[in-house]
Amino acid sequence: MEFLELLVRSFFSIIVLLIITKLMGYRQISQLSFYDYIIGISIGSISADMAVGLDDDWWHTFVPLVIYGISSLLLSRWTMKSVKARRFLSGTPVILIENGELLKQNLNKVHYDLSDFLTACRSAGYFDINDIQYAIMEHTGTISFLPYPNKRNCTPEDFQLNPQPEGLVCNLIIDGKIMKHHLKRIGKDLNWLNKQLDQQNIAGASEVLLATYDVNGQFQVFRQKTTKESFSVLD
Repeated sequence: MEFLELLVRSFFSIIVLLIITKLMGYRQISQLSFYDYIIGISIGSISADMAVGLDDDWWHTFVPLVIYGISSLLLSRWTMKSVKARRFLSGTPVILIENGELLKQNLNKVHYDLSDFLTACRSAGYFDINDIQYAIMEHTGTISFLPYPNKRNCTPEDFQLNPQPEGLVCNLIIDGKIMKHHLKRIGKDLNWLNKQLDQQNIAGASEVLLATYDVNGQFQVFRQKTTKESFSVLD
């Protein structure tokens, strides 16, 4: 009986946790504010206690879980509408390098020592700190870098080139399953898809790990055996 109660509590806590996290949004860990991070830890701890706390009534943990979730949701909506609230709860960006000058007082302000900062620079591809004109720590804890103009990567505009426009690649087959709504979006049908597969000696969608179609009319197939073939459908 105790095992059954544990099973039910665990399942119920997972459902509640999924609903709350769904309402809180899809931000990554690196994008969470300090308050969001604390709320997330608290919700996880309460959810675990709901699952294994057999000595307590389920609502003793359910109510705090809902309160934490609602408060996080309300604060998120508040920070979206109020710049002052956003700055108070999430913080503001801090300049660490300005015009090539390393600002030690700002490093101290964000509790970042020089070794950690140099590690972040190398991780971003800057092994020489003299290449960096600006470095800014965002409120999420990530660091944004702006190199000097003569140190940045070249772009097609630098060579007066006009590359072809790119767009999203449409996935037509995923794990052997045909995405019919994607076919409809690009104006194709199953007969067209089967024809493309037949031209590549593929018997059916079950043999395909992934099939894509891009804006330039390129149909590309990745077989289940991980070999890759491509075929242009441009006429």
